[in-house]
Amino acid sequence: MERTYNQYCATARTLDIVGERWTLLLIRELLTGPKRFGDLQNSLKGLGTGLLSARLKHLEREGLAKKITLPPPARTPAYALTEAGEELGPAVLALATWGMRWAMDEPREGETFHPGWAVLGLKTCFVPEAAAGLRLVYEFRVGDEVFHADVDDGTVETAYGPAQRPDVVIETGDEVFKEVFTGRRDLAAAIKNGDIAVTGDQEALRKLNALFTWPERGSRAPAS
Repeated sequence: MERTYNQYCATARTLDIVGERWTLLLIRELLTGPKRFGDLQNSLKGLGTGLLSARLKHLEREGLAKKITLPPPARTPAYALTEAGEELGPAVLALATWGMRWAMDEPREGETFHPGWAVLGLKTCFVPEAAAGLRLVYEFRVGDEVFHADVDDGTVETAYGPAQRPDVVIETGDEVFKEVFTGRRDLAAAIKNGDIAVTGDQEALRKLNALFTWPERGSRAPAS
């Protein structure tokens, strides 16, 4: 039996649908495009096969996700968001923005990190004012993952896979990327030390820090 808050309220009704553990993280994964069952397992360490199947069936039943077949050459079963599922995107990004400011303290022992989460994270860090009049494409090659950000006059689109014509290509390992992406290490210093390899337009590279900025961290400590 599914739990309910039993309230005739839009917030409560939404939480009835997406408030169970792992559900919003599944939405997060699918917001960046269709995923195979194995892809979701790899990204969501700690989520057992049985519970993953149950959560996917729940999303299908609630009309938030659907089964599809990936186009050639893959031709394999996968899951994708419906229109209703896609419209949860701004809510998930708002939670991420809040978390960057109020929840992201030092990494904890045992926590996993996937560079591909930056596909959404770059959107939450994006500064539209800094991108006015700019048309730049950044490609990131982090470990085994490749994704890119397409900046176009105050807007940004991010996606998995290589860019067609990147202005800048940034290549590094998972740990270095995590430190730089979360604002714990300076990008220029990591490049100077050789921990990040960069090719492309140096002027576009210099604009990167202004275009994507981790919000200032706040403290949730009770007032004295």
